[in-house]
Amino acid sequence: MNGWIGISLGDVTGVSPEVTLKALTAEAASDHTKYLLIGDEKILARLNEKLSLALPLKRFSNYCDDGRFFVVNPSAEPLPENLPPGAPPAANASVCWLSDGGQRCLRGELDALVTAPVNKQSIIRAGHKFVGQTEFLSELASATRTAMMLLGTDDHGRWLRVALATVHIPIKSVSEQVTPAKLRLVIELAAQACRDLGLPRARIAVAGLNPHAGEGGEFGDEEIKTIAPTILAAQQSGLDVVGPLSGDTVFYYALRGGFDAVVAMYHDQGLAPLKAVAFDSGINWTLGLPFIRTSPDHGTAYDIAGKGLASPGSMIAAIRLAKQLARTRVSAK
Repeated sequence: MNGWIGISLGDVTGVSPEVTLKALTAEAASDHTKYLLIGDEKILARLNEKLSLALPLKRFSNYCDDGRFFVVNPSAEPLPENLPPGAPPAANASVCWLSDGGQRCLRGELDALVTAPVNKQSIIRAGHKFVGQTEFLSELASATRTAMMLLGTDDHGRWLRVALATVHIPIKSVSEQVTPAKLRLVIELAAQACRDLGLPRARIAVAGLNPHAGEGGEFGDEEIKTIAPTILAAQQSGLDVVGPLSGDTVFYYALRGGFDAVVAMYHDQGLAPLKAVAFDSGINWTLGLPFIRTSPDHGTAYDIAGKGLASPGSMIAAIRLAKQLARTRVSAK
């Protein structure tokens, strides 16, 4: 692949710049991909020197430039040095860079966008209406049929892929938000994700919402009224989907190859098992966007920022997935 991968730099007061530069250094020899880092040039230059990475960063002027690692800053002013964690200028910049990356993808200038971690609380406190990068990019692209998938491998190379029926909402709101239309959409997107990954099948398991998948209505009736009928309709349309299965066992069987992806009902139901098996290699993939977007599945880690301790494993995995999906999309044209 010789196309362009964009990386929005995220919150520079966290580990985002560090994991980005470390990941690109690790990936540099793997192919001839060109990268556009959307962020603050001076911050990256200082960190590149501090970490002794010697990554050949260049200022971006156009897509015909010679080289492979470029930096562009759409912000009007560079950020000051030594900002405290979660500082409003850094939060504002992270939103600006995210928006620029999404717009470049929509214009067809980038083959994929990898988004480095941001801090939701800092962005909200800086005055932005912000739920998450997934929701932000969905709104930017006017994409109403999107979902979040998290995926990663354990120490034995076994994959766990989890699509979420609901994401950043309170637990008390989950039941009313798990509608037949939303659940059907996530099942369909999970199946399409398996095909996009080139898997030999797309066998989807759907977790129940309640303990023991409701125990026949004893512990809740969402499985009977909403989840099971939606699964049946999906089966009748030709999708290979089963459930509702108990949330305390379905991930065990998925990790052992019984299913290619699991649809979880809420955020922590899906992310807890994913992070238990793939904490350092987890990837966030937004399904249903008109462009490819992946992200490391971790936060800004303010506690270790600036110490050179951050692992780039999740960012490396996010970059590799973005390149894999971009290659597949190009070859399908």
